[in-house]
Amino acid sequence: MILVYTHKITPRVRYIFKHILTRTLLIPVNFTSKVEEFVAHNGPKLTYTKNPLGNEFFLKSNDLLFEQGVNDMEIIVQKWDDIPCFFKAGPKSTIPYDIFAASFYLISRYEEYLPHVKDTHGRYTAEQSLAYKHQFLEKPVIDIWAYKFLEALKEKFPDYDYKERNYQFISTVDIDNAFIYKYKGVIRSLGGFFTDFFNLRLYNVWTRFAVTFNIRRDPFDTYYRILEAKKEYDIKTIFFFLVGNYTTFDTNVSASKRKYKLLIKEMVDYAKVGLHPSYFTMNNVLLLKKEKARLEEIINTPIQRSRQHYLRFNLPETYQNLIDLEIEEDYSMGYASNVGFRASTCTPFYFYDLDFEIQTPLKVFPFALMDTTLNDYMKLTAKQSLGRIRDLKNEVKAVNGMFITLFHNESLSDYSRWKGWKRLYESMIKIATS
Repeated sequence: MILVYTHKITPRVRYIFKHILTRTLLIPVNFTSKVEEFVAHNGPKLTYTKNPLGNEFFLKSNDLLFEQGVNDMEIIVQKWDDIPCFFKAGPKSTIPYDIFAASFYLISRYEEYLPHVKDTHGRYTAEQSLAYKHQFLEKPVIDIWAYKFLEALKEKFPDYDYKERNYQFISTVDIDNAFIYKYKGVIRSLGGFFTDFFNLRLYNVWTRFAVTFNIRRDPFDTYYRILEAKKEYDIKTIFFFLVGNYTTFDTNVSASKRKYKLLIKEMVDYAKVGLHPSYFTMNNVLLLKKEKARLEEIINTPIQRSRQHYLRFNLPETYQNLIDLEIEEDYSMGYASNVGFRASTCTPFYFYDLDFEIQTPLKVFPFALMDTTLNDYMKLTAKQSLGRIRDLKNEVKAVNGMFITLFHNESLSDYSRWKGWKRLYESMIKIATS
């Protein structure tokens, strides 16, 4: 165990020291604000305050972890060796930056509480973030800082028994459209048929006809391939099912359809299943509750994990709603428009609520990339995407983090806008597991 002396033990201090020391570096931590207790401690110890007590491992503290609420602040990003960092700690400090305050700023999504302009879907955009502006969005800097801090600790306390965590990979799959043509109902099917016909999309007309009369498999029915990859590479896979009512942005098969229910039940036998709350649940807890109950009724077990459709969430309201409904894990932490690390970490973390100044029980699993980001936003080819996937995986592996990817069943279809992407999912898994 490492003992941390600080002049005031605040919820922020406890939260971020536990995240970096215990969850990232696997070092148990305790706190004291009594000098005599600190002096008497024989094991590894450090001070996190304004001035050192003697010649101990000292980290000069920024004020952020001793404040409450959210204040606009000027942040000057500099380089620590070759890694961007901020909150300079001064000459007496053992390491040159207060990585605990800097990590708290990024992981709490402090900047998302400040006034900002939302995109057309009401989302905070990557372009406004510190990580994007200073070009470290594709680096899990919190984990990198933690490992640099570990080097300094090992130098000071070489006899301590340091443990090392293992790299992990999770493949997550969002089911926005379980099928493109099947089980959509007569009116939707006829409407789609005439739209394709009058726009001379004759291949779509033929495919729709072939699927309707069971001549060929629905292009979006790619579940067998996802499950084959799961089995062959022995990977953890989570499906997030959209069961909301039909809207402009929620165009899935109706959750009342027997075949869709059977598909969900079948997936439960092979993989983990979570809720994909529909577009308008971002600020609507009653709608969220209704959809959670609907999925629970289908799979007959409590829903513990969730990912917002369109990655639409507002901090802290959406997360507060998830907590109220006893959701334990959220997988929405990422940007639609850019790959990388929205919270600057590849380690799951507990959501810290800046409104109430508490660590909540909601565990956030940040993902590193999404198929639609690569194809629709970044306009990359499948081949170009593999290079980006490899780079991100290497960043995560370098810090033994958790590499989480987000794909959709439709991107394995080789159909429509996904032409040429059929093999990307399996290629991605090969990279992720190598």
